[in-house]
Amino acid sequence: MPTVLRWLLYPLVVILGLAAMAVAMAAVVLSMTYPNLPSLEILTDYRPKVPLRVYTADGYLLGEFGEERRAVVSIQDVPAVMKQAILAAEDERFYQHGGVDTQGVLRALYANLVSGGKRQGASTITQQVAKNFFLSSEKTYTRKLYEALLSFKIEHNLSKDQILELYINQIFLGQRAYGFAAAAQIYFGKPLGELTLAEAAMLAGLPKAPSTFNPVINPKRARLRQQYVLRRMNELGFITDAQQEVALQQPLVIKREVNSTPVHAGFVTEMARQIAAERFPDDVYTRGLRVYTTIVREDQEAAYNSVRRGVMDYDRRHGYRGAEAYVDISEIKSEQDEALDELLLEFQDAEDLHPAIVLDIDSKRIRAYRRGGEIVTLSGEGLKFAARMIDDKAPPNKRLRRGAVIRVQTDDKDTWRIVQLPEAEAAFLAADPHDGAIRALVGGFDFNRNQFNHVTQAWRQPGSSFKPFIYSGALEKGFTPASVINDEPISFPSSVTGSQSWEPKNYDGKYEGPMRMRTALAKSKNMVSIRLLQASGVRFVQDYVTRFGFEASKHPPYLTMALGAGSVTPWEMVTAYAVFANGGYRIRPYVVREIQDDKKQVLARAEPITAGDETLRAIDPRNAYLMDSMLRDVTIYGTAARASSTLKRRDLAGKTGTTNEHVDAWFCGYQQTVVACSWIGFDQPRNLGSGETGGTAALPTWISYMAKVLKDVPESFLPAPEGVVAVASPSSSGKGPAEELFYQENAPAELEPEPPVDHSIKPED
Repeated sequence: MPTVLRWLLYPLVVILGLAAMAVAMAAVVLSMTYPNLPSLEILTDYRPKVPLRVYTADGYLLGEFGEERRAVVSIQDVPAVMKQAILAAEDERFYQHGGVDTQGVLRALYANLVSGGKRQGASTITQQVAKNFFLSSEKTYTRKLYEALLSFKIEHNLSKDQILELYINQIFLGQRAYGFAAAAQIYFGKPLGELTLAEAAMLAGLPKAPSTFNPVINPKRARLRQQYVLRRMNELGFITDAQQEVALQQPLVIKREVNSTPVHAGFVTEMARQIAAERFPDDVYTRGLRVYTTIVREDQEAAYNSVRRGVMDYDRRHGYRGAEAYVDISEIKSEQDEALDELLLEFQDAEDLHPAIVLDIDSKRIRAYRRGGEIVTLSGEGLKFAARMIDDKAPPNKRLRRGAVIRVQTDDKDTWRIVQLPEAEAAFLAADPHDGAIRALVGGFDFNRNQFNHVTQAWRQPGSSFKPFIYSGALEKGFTPASVINDEPISFPSSVTGSQSWEPKNYDGKYEGPMRMRTALAKSKNMVSIRLLQASGVRFVQDYVTRFGFEASKHPPYLTMALGAGSVTPWEMVTAYAVFANGGYRIRPYVVREIQDDKKQVLARAEPITAGDETLRAIDPRNAYLMDSMLRDVTIYGTAARASSTLKRRDLAGKTGTTNEHVDAWFCGYQQTVVACSWIGFDQPRNLGSGETGGTAALPTWISYMAKVLKDVPESFLPAPEGVVAVASPSSSGKGPAEELFYQENAPAELEPEPPVDHSIKPED
């Protein structure tokens, strides 16, 4: 053999020998490594961490709790456009390769060599599944080898659709979202099946770098990534040129508040979470529990909006308090300076009450910076509320000037106006009076600002809203709605009270002499309530009110109980008023209907007690019927007359309540299908202000709610029970009912005319 040929063959033999050795070594490594790869049981028995979810009774999501926000879907439920977008973005040859795409690897190697650095990866969807379930994110050759081997094993044991389903459900997509179904809800507020092509392409671009392409944090980069995905879908024949163009032009509405839900029910959601955690403490946030509450979406939204409007109206009546805070903007050079957003970080939005920084101001106009770069201009009516704080005579520590932090809101005409965060709090609770199912619950003005639940946790004085229970006790002691009691001043020496002398007064300081018990309740006469309690016996009434669900210890046996000087919660008040609404039965309010597991199997279900069961009877049905009649008069010609006149109904019943020094304002009442209670006050009890009675501050919220939920509900009244008779009732004023009601055994043959009283009553208490 010629020398030249030997020199040519020698390197070839060496290369082939080295290659054979490499193959042999690789075979040895594979033979030793492959059997030791982890079991695929975690994939074949896939049990992801699914968060606890809370829903309304009609199926709307209220909230979720867990480290991972996830919604598991089967591959059959994933729309074709979503699958195509994922394949275009991540692995176009997924259905052709065996786990590792050799063509993709060679293409990536070539691209990286040409570009002079590692610019392009070649991981398949199968490799990403292997990494997400079994491996760390370290970038080593050993880890890549295990990833490839695991990919081959996965492909050998699972179908392509099974692998894609695992990927779709497991991949992290930012904002604590795991899986594309969860991401669709979090970013766009819709189920996976309702995504448009543009939205699907946006989500498909996230796996590459969820933080970099997050449309909430980096909308520009997210848009570029979406354009890339659409282009690849077009190149692969998944979409046409026309479809691509339409998708590129579609504006995307991203949910900026990733924790927002369609229903404003933060307090309900937290109550449901606590109930579920108490029942299933070990894995409550990972096993996919579904908690269905009794809340009805429309009712809850009506309650939320009514409370919000009621508190804001109260706040506006008491004037603008000035700047919320001041920030230093002396170094700000541009109205679009990112530093302005940083200064607003500690001032969070309270729904539609947006924080803004005053940039410049004069007596006729304010220009202010809103988070995100929006410059809002306020003038005319938009400045009226804050006018006195723009004046140079305003207190220096509250005056509006450059750098002041204010709150802005759009009105019904989309015009910006100055508002402020209210200091007052409120609570509202509505329930079905027949089985206790809670229909709406608002525990405060803003759950994100103050999570103290005023419905269940706030013990407050009920004021005159407690009087119906005094009157009900008096009926049991032989009084009737026609009983005449003197509305005249009364005083008690210290020898009677046990402490100091007491001289109670009527709200308005006026006394009208003898009047019927019915009229006294409608006019909320303190002197009459005190005399009724004194005649009935304070010990008797203290025990009697426990029939309605009140705690005797919260209502000491003193005559001040007649004025509502004890302590109650709105939850208790709704429970108690339901007794009058349902004919005398004490029901038990509840907020969780049932709890299901991730397979929708019922794990726990409420067992409500229903009015009509005589074992639940709290008071005589005749007592309930007479009290219902008197409480309807309160809303027709009494301190809550605004209710019937506004809603144009005569089947509403209830009672206003205002405590001493105007600290708490209440209205509790019902219609046969719903019982509800409205409260307003301050967390640290203080005067609400002159004229802020139950009829002024609390009743409007109740009316607003009832206007929504009773819109298509016909009038209805309690049926008269046996043993109740009606007697013609002549009235000296020509007002009041034409008949009076009595227990049959104490009904008179005829009634004397009602003593002359003034029936012109203000909506006050």
